[in-house]
Amino acid sequence: VVSAADWLLGRRAGTGLSGRETLAYSGAQVVGAVLGALLANVMFALPAVQVSTTERGGLGLWVGEVVATTGLVALIIGLARSRRAALSAVAVASWIGAAYWFTSSTSFANPAVTVGRVFSDTFAGISPGSTPGFVAAQVIGGLAGLGLAVALYPDAAMAAADITVPHASTSPERQR
Repeated sequence: VVSAADWLLGRRAGTGLSGRETLAYSGAQVVGAVLGALLANVMFALPAVQVSTTERGGLGLWVGEVVATTGLVALIIGLARSRRAALSAVAVASWIGAAYWFTSSTSFANPAVTVGRVFSDTFAGISPGSTPGFVAAQVIGGLAGLGLAVALYPDAAMAAADITVPHASTSPERQR
């Protein structure tokens, strides 16, 4: 969702991720999340490949995901816009850690994380049938976070190049 927000925001200013980069980031995140879930299963002496049976549905959980994702996207864009992108790692970790406790959904806040957790039949998992609702809530939250950031910082699009790493200025495509 953050990569998509960067792409949408960057289209306004000609900065940020390209469409191709956004798709590559998204694909890499999904692959990493799935492989991470499989590795976690093995580390805890569970079958490597599992499919979650943990149902996570309903308005309350979806609202929790909207809140978690809205805050995450607004936080990252706000840090980039205020030239504090160097604080992103600790700020994002703090947000997600806190949102685990203050949201009803335990703050997945990322479609790739949601897909990865399908492969963990533990308390952390999410059933395949629950996934579309969570992803839809994350998309809504991403758009709300983007809207909030633009409302607070009308020139936020100028910071799109600083939202993701590596920065667009280091991309060979962007240097041409």
